[in-house]
Amino acid sequence: MYDDNHLASHLRRASLGREDAVFLIEPGGRRISYGDFFADAERMARMLAEAGVAPGDRVMVQAPKTVAMLQLYLGSVLAGAVFVPLNTAYTAAEVEYFLGDAQPALLVCDPARQEALAPMARAAGVREVLTLAADEGGTLTARRDACAPGFAAVARGPEELAAMLYTSGTTGRSKGAMLPHRALSSNAEALAQVWRFTADDVLIHALPVFHSHGLFVATNVTLVAGASCIFLPGFDADAIVAAMPQATALMGVPTFYTRLLNHPGLAEAARGMRVFISGSAPLLPETHARWRQVTGHAILERYGMTETNMNTSNPYDGERRAGTVGFPLPGVELRICDPETGAELPRGEIGMIELRGPNLFTGYWNMPEKTAEEMRADGFFITGDLGLIDADGYVHIVGRGKDLVISGGFNVYPREVEVAIDALPGVEESAVIGVPHADLGEAVVAVVVPQAGASLTEAQILEGIAGDLARFKQPRRVVFVDELPRNTMGKVQKAALRERFKGLFA
Repeated sequence: MYDDNHLASHLRRASLGREDAVFLIEPGGRRISYGDFFADAERMARMLAEAGVAPGDRVMVQAPKTVAMLQLYLGSVLAGAVFVPLNTAYTAAEVEYFLGDAQPALLVCDPARQEALAPMARAAGVREVLTLAADEGGTLTARRDACAPGFAAVARGPEELAAMLYTSGTTGRSKGAMLPHRALSSNAEALAQVWRFTADDVLIHALPVFHSHGLFVATNVTLVAGASCIFLPGFDADAIVAAMPQATALMGVPTFYTRLLNHPGLAEAARGMRVFISGSAPLLPETHARWRQVTGHAILERYGMTETNMNTSNPYDGERRAGTVGFPLPGVELRICDPETGAELPRGEIGMIELRGPNLFTGYWNMPEKTAEEMRADGFFITGDLGLIDADGYVHIVGRGKDLVISGGFNVYPREVEVAIDALPGVEESAVIGVPHADLGEAVVAVVVPQAGASLTEAQILEGIAGDLARFKQPRRVVFVDELPRNTMGKVQKAALRERFKGLFA
C-alpha cells in the first residue's frame, strides 16, 4: 500500500492487514484503530489536493496537539506536500517570518489565533487558512469529514522533501531544515530496531508534535513497529503514572523524569515498564542514578538534532552509561574532528562532532551558503556540538558550539534573545547564557549592561520582550553588570559568565 510514496509506505507497512489494531488511545478512553486513522489521513490528503495543495507545496501548522494534527501530517505525506509544524509558543511576529520564508500554500492554526495570523498569511501569498482547536473542532476537520474516502498516494521518492522544521539561527534568523522521506523512514526503522519496538508495545506519548522528538521519533517509531500509543495532550505526571501499568515505554525530555521522581506512585507504576528513553537535552547523572534507585530501570539516553534526526543511543542490552549518549545508530557514521583544521581526532580527544548517514537533512531552505558552510565535501555534517568518543566507544557531548541553550528540551539560541533585549530603551548590550537548573536542565539567563544613567529592572526587560519571543526563549532571570567580560579580540567570554552565575538556581 502507498508503494510509490516512500515514507508513507514505510509508516504503513507494519499495520497492513491489522486494520482493527489500536494505534492511538486518548485520555477519555477513545481508541483509534490503524484502519480508521489512515482512512482519515487519506481524507486529509484529499482535502489538501482539493484545496489546491500540489506536490512540494508547504503545509504550515501551528495548532494544538491532536489526533487530527497527526492525520494532517500523514495526509501531507500522502499528498506529496511538505509538512511544516511550528512551536505553539511562537508569537505572531515569529510566525510572520516563517510564513514569508516558507511561503506555504496552506496555514492551519488555532481558532484563537486566526484573526492575528490570517492577514499575515494573505500577505505571504498563502491561499487558505484553516483552523484546528484542542477539541478537534475547526474548519480543518469539517473539511476533512466532507471529503470522500480513499486517496491514491502521490508518488514521492526517498530524496523528495517530507517535512521542514525550523531551527533557530545564531544570528537570530531561523533556518528551515529540509527533511527528505529517506531521513525520516530510515531513522524510525533504526530506532525501532535498536530500542526493540514491536507490535506488542504501548508507548506513552506526552511530547509535543511540533518537533522531531514527538513527531518523528515517538510517532514514527510507533507506526513502523505497528505498536500502540497512549496519546496525552502534554506532560501530566498523574496521567503518565496512571498510564504506566498499561504501557511498555515512555519517551521524554529530562524535565519529565525530574518531575516524575517527585510522584509518590512512580515506583509501583514503573515496575512493569520495558524502557524509558530520554533526549532533547542532557540528562544529569544524578537524575539517572536516582531514577534507577527509585524504579529499578536505567534511563536510555540518546542524541539527536533537528537536521539529523537521531544519531546515537545508549544500548538496549548492555551498560547505559550515565553522562553519555551511547553509540552511533545503524547506518550512521560519527567522527570527532579538529574544529579548526577538520582533521579527525583520536579517541579521547575533544573536538567537533560530525555525522554522515541516511538520517541527514538535505540542507537549509533558501540558504545554500549556510548549507555549504555546514556540510563537508565528503558528506559529513558539522553539528556544532563538541564531544569525544571514549575508550569503550561511548559518545560524550561535552559542550555546544554557538552557545546553544537547551531549556526544558527546547533549543534557545542566545543571539535571537540578545537582539530583542538590545533593542530595548536603556540597554547598552546583553549576553544570554544557559545555567544549570534542576527542572529544566538549563535555564535562560540574560546578563545586561545598562546605558549610562539608565535605571532598568528585571521586570522591565522581561515585559519589553514578552511580545517578541516565545515563552521558552524568555530569560528566567535577568542580572545587571557594569560590563561584559571580553578576551583580547573583544569577544564576550560567555564561559566566564556561566561560571559566575552557575549557582543562580542552586
